[in-house]
Amino acid sequence: MKPAQFDYYAPASVEEALDKLAELGYEGKVLAGGQSLIAAMNFRMARPGSLVDLNNIPELSYIKPTADGGLAIGTMTRVYAVEHSPEVAKRFPLLPEVAHYIGHAQIRRRGSFGGAIAHADPSGQLPGIAKVMNAKCLIRSKGKEDRWVDAADLIIGPFMTVIEYEDLLTEVVLPPNPPRTGSSYQQVARQNGGYALAACASVLTLDDKNKCQDARLILMGVGEMPILSDKVKEILIGQEPTEEAFKEVGEAVQSEIDPSSDLNGTSEYRRDLIRVLVPRSLALSLERAKKGS
Repeated sequence: MKPAQFDYYAPASVEEALDKLAELGYEGKVLAGGQSLIAAMNFRMARPGSLVDLNNIPELSYIKPTADGGLAIGTMTRVYAVEHSPEVAKRFPLLPEVAHYIGHAQIRRRGSFGGAIAHADPSGQLPGIAKVMNAKCLIRSKGKEDRWVDAADLIIGPFMTVIEYEDLLTEVVLPPNPPRTGSSYQQVARQNGGYALAACASVLTLDDKNKCQDARLILMGVGEMPILSDKVKEILIGQEPTEEAFKEVGEAVQSEIDPSSDLNGTSEYRRDLIRVLVPRSLALSLERAKKGS
């Protein structure tokens, strides 16, 4: 199928894009990488009256270190650029590890980092990874003050965020990790480059006595949106992390997830995957934290 008729605009600056979004109102839709939106339009699942294309705005594509040791990533930075950035790999090795699983190289070369987060696909990796990394999102709109939104508060439902029709997500900032922090990502998918049936990512920080100072765990593909676990903190923080404790977390998070059944797998199967993937991810994060990676 082909998309319904729409008007097309290609602003050359952020300010021009904000002006156009304010003018178009509800009929306007932002086009970033287009890897999700164009497909939805072709199937008439999305019928925007107008598209505002961000691909001609170079100021939205960058990876910059921040003064505190974190990174700022422009919303139009391609996923492929994030995957292969030495700066990203050095400071946040979890990101390239995850990016490798997103579609195929051709998709990652077109798909944008900020666009994937703003799309809020419950089966997508980057919205959940932004949450577990404590990312902050800069949202701009014409005539209003810029506002920062925690990634944990950005998504309010499947394909739903706090970003309004006149808003533009322009930047995602990743705060620095403390020393002795390790992270890892685990998933199971039917095919290479396909959506994960279930996935998780963990971030562990150890203190000088090898006890868990901080523990973060995101669960993906097992609910209407990525689930940031509370159970992992209750069980691990202040304790010496062990294989038994990791298995306990894998069982405890069963009360936090609500997986559905479909042609690819049942709810019970996805629960079993989480039981396996969570301890595996936590164990690898612990190993990397001990190495100081």
